[in-house]
Amino acid sequence: MSALKKTDPQIFELIKQEEKRQKEVLEMIPSENYASKSVLEALGTVLNNKYSEGYPKKRYYQGNNVVDQVETLAQERAKKLFNVPYANVQPHSGSPANLAVYVALLEPLKGKIMGLSLAFGGHLTHGQPVSVTGKFFKSVQYTLGKDGYLDFDAIEKQAIKEKPNIIVCGFTAYPRIIDFQKFAQIADKIDAYLMADISHIAGLVVAGVHPSPVPYVHIVTTTTHKTLRGPRGAMIMITKKGLKKNPDLPKLIDSAIIPGIQGGPHDNQTAAIAVALKEASGAPFKKYGLQIVKNNKVLARELLKNGFNLVSGGSDNHLILIDLRNKGINGSVAALALEAAGIVLNKNGVPYETMPPFYPSGIRLGTPAITTRGMKETEMVKIAEWINDVVDEAKKYQLPSKKEDRSEFWKKFKKEIFENKRLLEISKDVEKLSIKYPIFSL
Repeated sequence: MSALKKTDPQIFELIKQEEKRQKEVLEMIPSENYASKSVLEALGTVLNNKYSEGYPKKRYYQGNNVVDQVETLAQERAKKLFNVPYANVQPHSGSPANLAVYVALLEPLKGKIMGLSLAFGGHLTHGQPVSVTGKFFKSVQYTLGKDGYLDFDAIEKQAIKEKPNIIVCGFTAYPRIIDFQKFAQIADKIDAYLMADISHIAGLVVAGVHPSPVPYVHIVTTTTHKTLRGPRGAMIMITKKGLKKNPDLPKLIDSAIIPGIQGGPHDNQTAAIAVALKEASGAPFKKYGLQIVKNNKVLARELLKNGFNLVSGGSDNHLILIDLRNKGINGSVAALALEAAGIVLNKNGVPYETMPPFYPSGIRLGTPAITTRGMKETEMVKIAEWINDVVDEAKKYQLPSKKEDRSEFWKKFKKEIFENKRLLEISKDVEKLSIKYPIFSL
């Protein structure tokens, strides 16, 4: 980075500060991870300079012979890794990938999407009213049962009543195994497309620690930067079942990406995806996926011992969702207090939420990133202790019940929490642990 340091010392310094931050804290946001040096190297190459609208051998611009080989390699690796006959590796991120599927298959303002409600662990792009996916298409949301699990009887009744064109399964805050076969039975009964958004669990699927949706669904979408541990990007894949339902699906998806919603692909991103897919195909990655789940289960067990209310009572995958109402602390307050202590996770709504999105009742955390660094079960026990200590210390900061008082409270709280002596002590212990495990461990 010597050239950057000379050209733009301000940006260089900010990047170094961020690198230092990542090294010294516990990154526990379950949708974040550390990419390998190889992935990052592919991102910072001359592939950034090329325009490549279209697809391999069918470009609008000249000079794409090398880029064609890069993209074809990424496609073939994705198809082999997930056992699918088609893969599009051009989506810039997960949201346009999901939008592209809807653009390909639904008539605007008439086609209907059925996805899990955002308040229950769904994603904005699964047809939420505030998202373009809920504004340009009709949408209905299903919810979880009181036990925090998917209620397939209720989902089936709703699907039969609403008759959506696409049912979306795969979630952003669901800590349990997804039964894709039961979703398939519902979708087949009403002749709907079944789309699995496995952005969170793609790496777990590859590692064999979560069932694959491929035998049961028509379309799979995923980001590439979460448990798959690649660059920020996305893919759309079509299964054999999808081709059987509609042989034109590849053409429809390709056209939905370009000229539908995107221009040229990010060729450096495509190359980095290819690298990540190669890394994910090896035995070490399977071991990694298994350790993510082992770590998460130990962390969940220890949190339960400390009286935390885990949504659904635990976790089968890489993430944990905690309802903090029994602890007497708001999720946004807890999340900032934990950040002050060096434990980075995110505030999150919980099922049957009573608070607004900016001040939700829960927090969401997970083990993909800290597992990448090499941490194991012993570290999870210690992390759970720290989380408990931080929450106990932060209880004295009570979010006002009156909405008009919250803004002033938040300004004062943001200053005071980073000066809290107990949290500063914990942050030093967190840093001592963190620096033992390099972020570039691959």
